[in-house]
Amino acid sequence: MNIVGFDFGTTNSLISIIDGDRSINYLDEEQRPIPSVICYEGARKILGREAKERLSHAGLGVYGNIVKSPKMHLGKESVFVEGVERSPVDMVADVVRHVCQQTMKTRRIDGISGVVVTIPIGMEGHQRSALRNAFRLAGLRVVQFVHEPFAALYGLFRGRDLSSMLRRYDNKLILVFDWGGGTLDLTLCRLQGDIIVQLINDGTSEVGGDVFDETIMNRVVQHARNSLKLGDSVDTIQGAESRLMDRCERAKIELSNRSNVQIYVRDFFKEITDVDVDYALERNEFEQIVEPLLDKGFNRIKCILDNVGYSPEQVALCVATGGMSNMPVVSRRLHELFGPERVRFPENSATLIAEGAAWIASDKVGLHLAKNVELVLARNSYLPLVKSRTLMPKEGNVQTDHFHLYCTDPRDGIAKFQICVPQKTGSNVLVNEPRVNLGNITVKVDKYARAFEERLELDIQINDDLVFTAHARSLNQNDGDCCEIHNLEFGLRFPCGDQRAIPKDDPEVASFDGAQNFSAEPGAISVRGNLANREDNSLVPGEFLYSYNPYYFDTDNNPPRYQVHERLYYQPCAVCGRASNDPACLCSATRSG
Repeated sequence: MNIVGFDFGTTNSLISIIDGDRSINYLDEEQRPIPSVICYEGARKILGREAKERLSHAGLGVYGNIVKSPKMHLGKESVFVEGVERSPVDMVADVVRHVCQQTMKTRRIDGISGVVVTIPIGMEGHQRSALRNAFRLAGLRVVQFVHEPFAALYGLFRGRDLSSMLRRYDNKLILVFDWGGGTLDLTLCRLQGDIIVQLINDGTSEVGGDVFDETIMNRVVQHARNSLKLGDSVDTIQGAESRLMDRCERAKIELSNRSNVQIYVRDFFKEITDVDVDYALERNEFEQIVEPLLDKGFNRIKCILDNVGYSPEQVALCVATGGMSNMPVVSRRLHELFGPERVRFPENSATLIAEGAAWIASDKVGLHLAKNVELVLARNSYLPLVKSRTLMPKEGNVQTDHFHLYCTDPRDGIAKFQICVPQKTGSNVLVNEPRVNLGNITVKVDKYARAFEERLELDIQINDDLVFTAHARSLNQNDGDCCEIHNLEFGLRFPCGDQRAIPKDDPEVASFDGAQNFSAEPGAISVRGNLANREDNSLVPGEFLYSYNPYYFDTDNNPPRYQVHERLYYQPCAVCGRASNDPACLCSATRSG
């Protein structure tokens, strides 16, 4: 039984496996990846290449009884296909099952025990969970997820002379530009010794290949209406726009190798007989039509470089993958931005993502965090919640931790948890390094409490879907809130015989001197220190000490006032049982100053 790489793509899907020192791709009968398409004919399901041949619309979505790329519907409870409510998870499971069956038919393989599955950068936590469930329904366990462009980069290095690649690009910036039918995904990485780490990721579905197809179709339809002097009230024949969209996608592909194409669809408009859509599209006109989309896509490259303070000139290698990268205008713009010598269009671009996932499975390499996940504390300090190079959980595992905190300034009645990551990779990050905010949590606290009175608890976890979740609560107000973060950066270690040393991080961040007289923002959070170098009851929180040593608080023992106050603050009223700060409690003594 084998653990394989599985590229479950927007347009096509592919399984790859490593045999010795080479990758084997399980293509269909036409030696191409398997289309991610499903067609329903009553109780019968038609999948893959046969379903695509019936597909008159090559864009995303539901068209009649055909669904292309059900992956895009993950996260929804259901979709309607010809009036029948269907589960996206079930549809994905059917496609996954079909891809596995095709794999078994095209080449001999001794079973599949698990898969390393590639995912788009922007796939959210609930969608990843739904995708895992779909694979489980198909009888496959997902060993781990990995970002699609990151898998492509790993596959590029492992498919060549690894030692040479590591030497050539050591400590260099590498950008993977993965522009496919559904999404544009970018990952900017740096090679550090034998570890490749992500510095920043970006993904969007706003400029996927299907959006280009729709843009062309709109131009063709508007031209036909103007030529025939038809208003917008004249409808099209059912299925005509689907046929036109299919032809527009083919035209886009053909224009990569030709200077012009003819877009022709018969019987397009209702109530007008013998009127066909016939449009000659030149490559120059096509590039002009889609120029705003191209600008939008390439602006994202500039944005991620600006966000981490780099210029295109500092990128040593740009790896272009995905079907859209075959467009001459895309390659031309990449050459203009980075220079022809630094842009690489792999010959195995269509299979590189699946091959990368297969190499990751074969090398048994696990993802680890590229950067600390931190909590912003009072006085401009940071608490690492999960440290860089922490290995990510694999199938069925969850990593958890728990933190005890204070609210240093509760005057506005809100404790604010800000979760961030530094732009710099590694665990040793200076306090003045720039950070990127990932999520915010707010919980109610007693605004009349003193500084450090309000106890706060923070529970965190990272699950096997690579999703970080934080749950916070205030002990007195018993208020809670949570956030989910899926846009983390990761690293992968290449298997190397020499195992060269990893570059050292910057010096350790200096410890914060709590005696400095800085003011905290309202709602600022501080760590509840729980370490001591001696056995001293005066260092124990009063309410906790009272739970096992109530005699300590006898007045004859003269306990410290702050511990007495802590014990009373968290002890409910002996008469009504309400919290000490509850205004409904009329039986408690007046709050002391």
